[in-house]
Amino acid sequence: MSEINHIISPSILSCDFSRLGEEIKKIDASAAEYIHIDVMDGVFVPNITLGHPVIKQLRKFSSKVFDVHLMIINPRKYIEAFAGAGADIIGIHREINDDITSCLTTIRKLGLKSCLVYNPDTPVNDLEGFLPYTDQILLMSVYPGFGGQKFIRSALVKGKECRKLINKSGLAVDLEIDGGVGFDNAHEIKLAGFNVLVSGHTLFSAPDFKAAVQKLKDI
Repeated sequence: MSEINHIISPSILSCDFSRLGEEIKKIDASAAEYIHIDVMDGVFVPNITLGHPVIKQLRKFSSKVFDVHLMIINPRKYIEAFAGAGADIIGIHREINDDITSCLTTIRKLGLKSCLVYNPDTPVNDLEGFLPYTDQILLMSVYPGFGGQKFIRSALVKGKECRKLINKSGLAVDLEIDGGVGFDNAHEIKLAGFNVLVSGHTLFSAPDFKAAVQKLKDI
C-alpha cells in the first residue's frame, strides 16, 4: 500500500488578523498544501468572520488551495460568490436547511471540490448517500464558531467509521478533521483515517511556523 499524503490546512482563524496578508504569505512559504478559511455568519454560529470580498483580496497573496468552510445558514446563495473570489474547495454543513445534494452538485459544476461538514453531535449514518456528490468529508472535533477549543475524542471513532464507508465506496474522497489538532494527537488522528488536518493555534503560536507545519506533517 502506498504511503498516504497527509495534507496540512492551517486555519487562519488563529492568525494575526492585523497582518493577514503577511500571515497568508507565511503559510505560502511552508509545506502546507491548503489554507483553511472559516466563514461565519453570526446565525449558524455565534461569531462573524470574513466574507468573499476578503477572500478575493487574499487570493493575491497565495497559490495554495483555499479550503473554504462555510458556517452559514444559507450557503446556496453564496456558493457562486465564493467560487468567484478564489475558493478551491467549498464546505457546507450537513445541518443546514438547504438541499445538500444540490449544493454539493453546484459547487462541482463551478469547477471546485465539494466538501460536506458534520458537527460533533451529528451522526454520519447517512454519509454513504452523499459520497457520490462530494470530494471531501470534514468532521468537526470541536463545536464550530470559536478557535482554541479542546479536542473531542469521539471524532476519532466517527473518523474510523467514515474511512470504512469511503473505502467501501471506492471513491476518491478525502477525510478532513478540524478542531484541537496538534502535535499531541496528530498520530492517532492519522491512524483513524484522516488525511487532511486543519490546525490553527498549534501552528500560529509556534515560534517557527514553517517548522511546526513540517512537524505536524511528519508525525
